[in-house]
Amino acid sequence: MKNRFLLLLIVLGSFSFSCRESVDPDALRVYDGPVNSATNIFLIHSDSAIVRTEIRAAKQLEFLNGDQEFPEGIDIKFYTKNGELETTLVADRGYFIKNENLYRGEGDVQIKNLIKDQSLKSEEIFWDKAKKKIYTEKFVTIQDKGTVFSGNGLESDDSFSNYRLKSAKGKTELPGEGI
Repeated sequence: MKNRFLLLLIVLGSFSFSCRESVDPDALRVYDGPVNSATNIFLIHSDSAIVRTEIRAAKQLEFLNGDQEFPEGIDIKFYTKNGELETTLVADRGYFIKNENLYRGEGDVQIKNLIKDQSLKSEEIFWDKAKKKIYTEKFVTIQDKGTVFSGNGLESDDSFSNYRLKSAKGKTELPGEGI
């Protein structure tokens, strides 16, 4: 009886050990990288058959949650109601945060209003597409015709026609060409 019991324990024990597999914990991690990639993208937003914005990027990565990354830079053009190119926004890297409908440019960010002869430089800018505004809390340098302003933080309409520096740091009159 003792031998049978011991044999039964050995058999049951070997079954319980043989059913286990060693699993690599890295294999169980959820993939959070891009699910789609595109090159040389060109997106146009129009209203009443008039182009309102154009977005160009050399590379676009799309993630499962709908967010997008533009690791090689982003170029956005804004047009007037009459279809005239008014403003350009260029950044070294770009991001689109889908659940907020918000674009973010970072690195060397430059915005130019071609009609009003205004330009902005910063290291980060946000464009709220729905509210049609751009903003940042970072340091900015703005050239408005012959004057250069600098400060921390900015709010503006997305055409960069009407802007407000949150914390102005300085103002310089330029004798000639600007930034």
